[in-house]
Amino acid sequence: MSSRMLRPVRADRRTTSPRSAPPLGRRLPLVAAAVVAAGLTAACGPSSEPAGSAAAATAGQSAQALSGSQSATPTAETSPTASASPSASASASASASPTASRAPSGSASSGGGSAKPARTSAAPAPAKVPGPGPGYDSSADAQKQIDAALRAAKADGRMVLLDFGANWCGNCKAADKVFAQSQTAGILGASYHLVKVDIGGNSSANSALLRKYSPSGGTYTMPVLVVVSPSGTVRTDTHVTGNPSLTADGINAFLRKWAS
Repeated sequence: MSSRMLRPVRADRRTTSPRSAPPLGRRLPLVAAAVVAAGLTAACGPSSEPAGSAAAATAGQSAQALSGSQSATPTAETSPTASASPSASASASASASPTASRAPSGSASSGGGSAKPARTSAAPAPAKVPGPGPGYDSSADAQKQIDAALRAAKADGRMVLLDFGANWCGNCKAADKVFAQSQTAGILGASYHLVKVDIGGNSSANSALLRKYSPSGGTYTMPVLVVVSPSGTVRTDTHVTGNPSLTADGINAFLRKWAS
């Protein structure tokens, strides 16, 4: 019984032909479609559709999948550009925001600069009469020098010191040396306008000035030092009082006494 039953089974095995595999030409589109589908999945991310529907669509429409892969590739390349545009605009706005924040400060500074009041020019100082050098200038117009010194004295409140002498006078030279010393020159510059008048020559005009400011007459011992106030009043005359010691201490004490 068993031998009989085995024969038909063997016969069936012989008669049943094995399933032939699909030709290579048919398999190539399927393989290509699968590769393309895998590439699309890797480039665009996992699909939200079920796996069965994706496989059916891939197997049924291989040509459409190939054309779809060509259209999907630019989409995958342009999607970063689209996503980058907000960041670019954000970076542009971020870089522009400091400029915008600095703009008010700049405008405020420019506004502050325009709001500064204009400087008012100070009143011109009175012209300072230059101090005379050593010796006595016989060609100088002593009257004009005295008038200029009095005008300056009225402007600044200093005294006018008239020094009547001669270039050949030893005492006058001694007084000149003291006048040139720094301490004495500082007192003179702060408190006096010095005018030196030559009375050692034949100038009648200068002799008249001596008699005007030292009217007591007689024999004059040079130098004759006369202190005149800004109003033109004689305050002291060494022809009357006698000269101080012609040293730094003597002359400085004399100048300080009559400076105010």
